[in-house]
Amino acid sequence: MQNYLEVMREYVENHETSLIVAFVAGASVLALRRWLAGGVCRSKARLDGKTVLITGANTGIGKETALDMAKRGARVILACRDMTRAHIAADEIRQRSGNGNVVVKKLDLSSLQSVRDLAKDVEANEDHLNILINNAGVMMCPKWKTEDGFEMQFGVNHLGHFLLTNCLLDLLKKSAPSRIVTVSSLAHERGQIHFDDINLDKDYDRQVSYRQSKLANVLFSRELATRLQGTGVTTYSLHPGVIRTELGRHFFPTIALWKKICFMPFYYLIKSPWEGAQTTIYCAVDESLENTSGLYYSDCAPKTPAPQALDDAAAKKLWDVSASMVGLA
Repeated sequence: MQNYLEVMREYVENHETSLIVAFVAGASVLALRRWLAGGVCRSKARLDGKTVLITGANTGIGKETALDMAKRGARVILACRDMTRAHIAADEIRQRSGNGNVVVKKLDLSSLQSVRDLAKDVEANEDHLNILINNAGVMMCPKWKTEDGFEMQFGVNHLGHFLLTNCLLDLLKKSAPSRIVTVSSLAHERGQIHFDDINLDKDYDRQVSYRQSKLANVLFSRELATRLQGTGVTTYSLHPGVIRTELGRHFFPTIALWKKICFMPFYYLIKSPWEGAQTTIYCAVDESLENTSGLYYSDCAPKTPAPQALDDAAAKKLWDVSASMVGLA
C-alpha cells in the first residue's frame, strides 16, 4: 500500500500541470453544460381538476411537458398527428406519472379541417380547458404545402395554432383563469413577415420560412394578449433552447458532412427534452405569472424579443391576414 501511495505521489508530482489542466477543462465543460441547460421551473403548483391540451405531445419537449402536467394531477390531452406514437406516449405518461387521466385526440395542424374537428371534439366533451400549449411544429422542411395550400412551416407553426386557439377561446374564457402558451424560437430574431408573399412562393428558403413562422408565434401571442385583456385568459410565448429532439429531422440531413463532424462534440452539450420543456412548464404553471400576459420568455425568465416582435401594427396586420387565410370572421 505504501509503495502504491509513493507511486501515485510521484506520478502527481511529474504530471502536476497536465492534471491541473485536465481538472480545469473538465470543470469548465461541466459548468458550460449546466449553463446551457438553462433555468428550471421551481413551481410546485398542483393542477388537480384542471385540463391541459398540448399539441405535438407524443415526443420531445411536448411529451416532457405532458408528463409534468400529469404529475401535477391535470387531465392531459395529447393532440397529435401520429396516433400510434401518441398512444404509446400516453401509456408511458400514465405509468410514469401514476395519473390515468391522459387521453389522445387526433390533430393534424396542416389541415384546417382537422383543427376544426379537434376543437369541436374538445368543446363537446370537455367541461373546461385551463391551459392550451401550442407546442407542435415543423422545422426547415422542403417546400411543402399544407392540405389547404399554405406553405408548410407557416401553415403548421402559425396558422394551425392560430385557428385552434381561436376555436377554443370561448372554452378558455369560461375556464378562466386560464393560459395559452406558444412555443416560438430564438430564430424569430432574424425573421420578418413577408406580407407581400406570405407563402414564399416567389423565392422559398427553408430558413427564411422557419424564422417567419417563429416570429409569427411571438406576434400572435402579443396581439392575443391585447385582445384578451380583462377576460382572465393570459398568453405567453417562449424560446425553449437548442434541444436534442426530432425537430431537426429535415435540417440535419441537408448539411455537409464536415459540418456534422464539427457539430458532434457539441451534441451532448445541448439541452435534453426535459431541460427544453422547463420554460414551457414555467409559463403554464408558475404562480408569479398570473397577472402577466403577452411577454416572451427564455430559461424560465422574461426576455426582450427582437424589435420586429414588438411591432404592434405588424401584430395586428398579421392577425387580420391570418384570420382571412383560415376563414375566421
